[in-house]
Formats: sequence, structure tokens, C-alpha cells
Amino acid sequence: MKKAALCLTAVLLLSGSPAYGESPLRAKAEMYNAQGEKIGTAYFTEAAEGQEGVKIYLKISRIPKGSHGFHIHETGRCDSPDFKSAGGHFNPHGKKHGVNNPEGLHAGDLPNITVDQEEIAVTVVTKQVTLKEGKNSLFQPGGTSLIIHAGPDDEMTDPAGNSGARIACGVITRPD
Repeated sequence: MKKAALCLTAVLLLSGSPAYGESPLRAKAEMYNAQGEKIGTAYFTEAAEGQEGVKIYLKISRIPKGSHGFHIHETGRCDSPDFKSAGGHFNPHGKKHGVNNPEGLHAGDLPNITVDQEEIAVTVVTKQVTLKEGKNSLFQPGGTSLIIHAGPDDEMTDPAGNSGARIACGVITRPD
């Protein structure tokens, strides 16, 4: 009887968690400024089964105070000082830019981040991308990257929301 109760307890404990040996899909991006200095890290986690989206946790320092555009870009390159090698916003469906654009949004459009101190940590959830296989996967041939812009994204103007220069960049990679 004790053995049966122990087995039942184990089944109940495991029923709400991922399958044995299964872990959530993850990625990360080491963030660099235009001078090539590492200034932070972004961690990506796929939502639990039955939910959709990717959670992005960003911890970063030495970004000017204010509001900044924050986007996933279409190429996994971050050549300083301007990071133009990252290409445009990740946009596998050819939509217009911005959550407020009736023809938008790009899959790579994320909310602005606000910097009010030397180091910040923010969490953003986006339902526009995935770490799984598919058209919206961040693991496309050529990769993808995460960019922080000098100014705020107006969430409307195509192609990039008038958010200004690219001031930080990180290539999105699978964990080691």
C-alpha cells in the first residue's frame, strides 16, 4: 500500500511539470555597446506547453537614461560601431512596423524599455516569435539578433519606428 501511495504521489508531482528529461527551450544574447564592451545579457525562454510566446529577461547597464526602442533583428550579426549588420527587424510575414500600425506588426517588434538607473532588469513577453522550429523561429538560417536603439519607438512608423541609432546589440544563440 505504501508503495502504491508513493507512486501516486510521484505521478501527481510530475503531472504539472515538463516530461522527464524535458526542459524548456532557451536562448541567450550577450549584449555589446558600440565600443565592443559587454554591457549585459538577454535570456529567452519558450512558454510552457499550452501557452504561447517567448519570455525575454534583459539585464543591462550603461545605457543612457530614457525610453529606447527594443527589437529582434533579422540577422545574427552585431558588427560595431553601428550594428547595421543585424539587418532590419525580424519580419517573416512582410508586415508593416508597429503595434499601432493597422498593417503591422513585425515579429521582431517589442515594447520600448525605460532606463532610469545605471543597471536595469526588464522582462518582456512576445507572442510573435518562438524558439521552436518554424517561420517565426529565432533560429533562422543566418540567425537573429537583439537591438536596443538610442530613442523610443513610436510604434507606428515603417520600417523602424523612428527609434534612432542602434546603441547595443547581441546575437541570439542556443545555450551551450
